Amino acid sequence: MKIIPLQEGNYVVNSDKEFRLIEDFPLDSGLKMAIQPFLIVTQNDCILLDLGLGLKKNGKPLIHHLLESHGVAPEQITKILISHFHKDHIEGIGSFEEDTFIQNFPEATIYLQSRELDFALSQQHPSYNLELLNQLQSFSNVVKLEEDKGQITDEIFYEVSGGHSPFHQVFRIQENNEIAFYGADDLPQEAYLKLHVAYKTDYDGKRAMKSRKKWEQEAKEQHWKVLLYHDMKKPVLEF
Repeated sequence: MKIIPLQEGNYVVNSDKEFRLIEDFPLDSGLKMAIQPFLIVTQNDCILLDLGLGLKKNGKPLIHHLLESHGVAPEQITKILISHFHKDHIEGIGSFEEDTFIQNFPEATIYLQSRELDFALSQQHPSYNLELLNQLQSFSNVVKLEEDKGQITDEIFYEVSGGHSPFHQVFRIQENNEIAFYGADDLPQEAYLKLHVAYKTDYDGKRAMKSRKKWEQEAKEQHWKVLLYHDMKKPVLEF
């Protein structure tokens, strides 16, 4: 399989969940992180893992520019796998043009965790774009996953990890003898494997910490390629 980080940039994030490019605001205080969805190309699919911030460049979605820079047209995306609904992972799904919502990938099938969407829609917090999420409910190309774990295809596996948010899910994509693992915000940076910490910013930090220990062991045994959505230096960690 081919694994391509779609690097939107490095950001500093304040308490109001406003994302500013570090290069434009180098002195801003706050969390610093990359935003980088992943494109995985297998023999059967072109898969997007999460969708970024929904930024535009010259009037066109930035994620379209990033795909095209790697020779992939937006229409070629067949599946989109959503880990959770914080706006830095979902806003690249589309945008409003006046009163009409325009999907960025209307030809793709979007796989999301139904219980996580229900939770997100109940929140009043700047991490969530509720106007967008209400639109998402009406999409005809959405598949709502209901189980704690399962298979989407012979190659794509999902599991509810529930650490960063209540029904946050992770994905494993396997082709031939190669395994790519996407832990999203339960494993967003390499440092999370070096520091065994239960983060207070997570819904269930202890559960996330326990999962990371298990995943690291499996990664070593099975030689995973771990995809790190927020790591500013190393988007793919190979074991």
